Amino acid sequence: MLIDAHCHLDFPEFDVDRDDVLARARSSGVERFVVPGTTRVRWREVLTLGDRDGIAVCLGLHPCFLDRHAETDVEALEEALEANPTVVALGECGIDARFADTLKAQWRLFDAQVRLARQRHLPLVIHCVRANDQVAKRLRQLAPPAGGLIHAFAGSPEQALAFRRLGFVVGLGGAVTHERASRLRRAVASLDDDGYVLETDSPDMPLAGHRGERNEPARVVEVGRVVAELRDQPFTRVATNSSATATRLFGLE
Repeated sequence: MLIDAHCHLDFPEFDVDRDDVLARARSSGVERFVVPGTTRVRWREVLTLGDRDGIAVCLGLHPCFLDRHAETDVEALEEALEANPTVVALGECGIDARFADTLKAQWRLFDAQVRLARQRHLPLVIHCVRANDQVAKRLRQLAPPAGGLIHAFAGSPEQALAFRRLGFVVGLGGAVTHERASRLRRAVASLDDDGYVLETDSPDMPLAGHRGERNEPARVVEVGRVVAELRDQPFTRVATNSSATATRLFGLE
């Protein structure tokens, strides 16, 4: 069994064929899915997906959608987590340094969500782009007890190790399939067997050879095969380790 540890199945890109997407994934051996929330207005769709077999959900406020967040959304997030105890993590939250003009606001929102996750003893699902060292430093300062996932990790072996020491695992997705991602590929080879999970970030993060196409959870199998090659391990071992880590991290049955 494979788990896609991060896929946005609530996004409108899947509205016309969501059931077919899930069927293709399951026919490929992907049996479970973790769907993060990104904005308050999408939490309802995320929670509705969580009623389906095999789908676990997270709720959070994504740093790339600051213009869609309101001052009251962190309070609303706390209330939503209280009302929905089946939510498996807080996220997707984080920092995206490509948007330098909003960094101050991103950090305020991130800090508030880390503290909320600590309060509720929930793992975090973190979007971290061009800010690995800064995010690791902040996590050391705030010390969330339940660890979490550094989604779509694209850093160095040293940065991966820093997150691992903080109790986090890294998410490996489409980026690892691109040959030019040499630093990331070295990091993949350096990870412990329980240091990563496989993900797609569907409908985003297309794999090599699929540029311009909508991504979907079935392709987590392709990600796993590349990871197995980079780690010089059988695909079955990579799939088993990833699913075991995702199950432990998110408390899946």
